[in-house]
Amino acid sequence: MSTSDALTTRALAALATCGADVPTGIGLTARSPITGTDLIELATIDAGGVSEAITRAHDAFATWRTTPAPQRGFLVKACGRLLEQHKGDIADLITIEAGKIRAEALGEVQEMIDICDFAVGLSRQLEGRTMPSERPGHRLMETWHPRGVVAVISAFNFPAAVWSWNTAIALVCGDSVIWKPSEMTPLTSLACAAVLDRAIAEHGAPADVHQLILTDRDTAGVLLDDPRVALVSATGSERMGAEVAPRVAARFGTSLLELGGNNAAIVAPSADLELAVRGILFAAAGTAGQRCTTMRRVIAHESVVDTLVTRIAEVFGRLNVGDPFDDTTLVGPLINGAAYERMQQSIARAVKQGGTLVAGGERVAVAGDDSYYVRPALVRMPAQTEVVREETFAPLLYVMSYSELDEAIAIHNDVPQGLSSSIFTLNQREAELFMSSAGSDCGIVNVNIGTSGAEIGGAFGGEKTTGGGRESGSDAWRAYMRRATNTVNYSDSLPLAQGVVFE
Repeated sequence: MSTSDALTTRALAALATCGADVPTGIGLTARSPITGTDLIELATIDAGGVSEAITRAHDAFATWRTTPAPQRGFLVKACGRLLEQHKGDIADLITIEAGKIRAEALGEVQEMIDICDFAVGLSRQLEGRTMPSERPGHRLMETWHPRGVVAVISAFNFPAAVWSWNTAIALVCGDSVIWKPSEMTPLTSLACAAVLDRAIAEHGAPADVHQLILTDRDTAGVLLDDPRVALVSATGSERMGAEVAPRVAARFGTSLLELGGNNAAIVAPSADLELAVRGILFAAAGTAGQRCTTMRRVIAHESVVDTLVTRIAEVFGRLNVGDPFDDTTLVGPLINGAAYERMQQSIARAVKQGGTLVAGGERVAVAGDDSYYVRPALVRMPAQTEVVREETFAPLLYVMSYSELDEAIAIHNDVPQGLSSSIFTLNQREAELFMSSAGSDCGIVNVNIGTSGAEIGGAFGGEKTTGGGRESGSDAWRAYMRRATNTVNYSDSLPLAQGVVFE
């Protein structure tokens, strides 16, 4: 049996164990970056099918929104327990379709389980506020209500976790969900949807409170334009966000965007360099550089930059690049040949703009001409040039130097994106400045850890062209609900606000 056939067999076994029906047909090809070969042909739906899904979701919402929130939490709890049972199966599919190494794939499923636990607790804490009224005998308060149909558009690099962030929270908030996954990871989405469908059936929830639609990007545009879709949560490139946001806004809908990141770490003179190298290593090379939080820039003090470059280059050269199912592998494949070509073009542009390729960047022979494994690249730059200010979705790390912290912060913030950031320092003043309003302009600001590996308890998202959306923990649930301000008059008079008299 060929490697490609073995992957297909393994994928079908995982899907069957999860209880997924595989809609074989013509329209979408499941593919594995491990070998670069096709696995299964899948049927897709047309624009009419998307519209019908919206109708069903809208009808399900009418019932689901009146279900008490703690009962909605029971559904998500059941889903979390099923995810625990099928952790290995879904991790297999993530590795097969996205190329993630085993540890990261298992970690992604654990993230799904964790967000389900978080959402269950949240189902009893969807609190409002009571504020003092200026009018005697009146109560002023806020209440939060389910928003409606939520469309979740997810990307290939986190084919399951980002869906769960949105879906677990949306469901406990009383919304119905339509999921349009990446066309590069349909099998993972089939397994996740099947697990949730089982929980829905066991719980007795409306069958259409969650629906998976397999279709192409153009057909999925129906979700952007239909006024019955209250919220569009989209994860992907800045280009994608620039298309989504205006279309949703044109009908006065709401969008939640989680887009690109050009994440950087400042390495100060006092930094623990061993800690910094370890933090930079995972953030820059993890998931083969295909995370929105991947570290793409290092801004190191001139007193430590040479030492740091030498150490990073040495470690990059020792990383095991290869089969993601091999437990010794730390860097799996790029998603496809286009990603590899973009990486090579960025390296060439960086060199043309004055940079020096210090290490890596070469293709590694692993599984034939149709797969793209590459050694993480390290490029020393004299300044933050045009190519450095762009996000290249691959393991490509630029290193620059600075002399004063204010200069480093200015370099750090001088990019369009604003997702994740970090500083390595043992100087508390430097750390506090970086976290202050005069420091990093990102949505995630870390001290002495890398830019990747966020926990589900905090809100996840960023500013500027990253989109401004927040998902996962903290008060990110508010995006999935609508706010109402309520005034209750329990007196027998009718005073007006601001002292207005109208008699």
